[in-house]
Amino acid sequence: MSEALQELAAHIEIKRPNDVLKTEVAFGELTVTVTSAGIVDFIEFLKTDSTCKFSSLVDITAVDHPSRDQRFDVVYHFLSMYQNQRIRVVAPVREEETIPSIIAVHPSAGWFEREVFDMFGIIFSGHPDLRRLLTDYGFRGYPLRKDFPATGYTEVRYDEELKRVVYEPVSLVQEYRQFDNLSPWEGAKYILPGDEKGA
Repeated sequence: MSEALQELAAHIEIKRPNDVLKTEVAFGELTVTVTSAGIVDFIEFLKTDSTCKFSSLVDITAVDHPSRDQRFDVVYHFLSMYQNQRIRVVAPVREEETIPSIIAVHPSAGWFEREVFDMFGIIFSGHPDLRRLLTDYGFRGYPLRKDFPATGYTEVRYDEELKRVVYEPVSLVQEYRQFDNLSPWEGAKYILPGDEKGA
């Protein structure tokens, strides 16, 4: 399988030298890192090229690398049922940069791109309806960014007196932030195998 993926990588590098930054075979899958500017043409090539035939878009997600200049990796997963192969396409993007939508090539990308926008704040230019998908319309921030606080910024609850939903700033008292890092079985009358401590 690895040999077939190496051949596929070589084919892609020869056919699309201006788009491909690097290729790597890992975990039984080919990963191709490409420029974000040429993503639409590259995806079109993967779908229509007779050697590739990656006609099924499986998923689009992103990875946040706050310390990098190109903070985000937009990650596309494709399946070729004709060749029985999978490919992962990675497009690095700066925080203030947009990436072209691939809806023209894969209409099913619409929901995936909305989810990535909602969770990471990455803007897909050319998307016909780019708005929040999983969070509320008034939600502040992007929950899957690594600088987003684990508690969030606001709490949403139903107020019985006002008979409506209210938004309040999150405030945790300090005792909820104390962690003893002990085993959940600490103090139990029996000890599970592997949980013994030197007495």
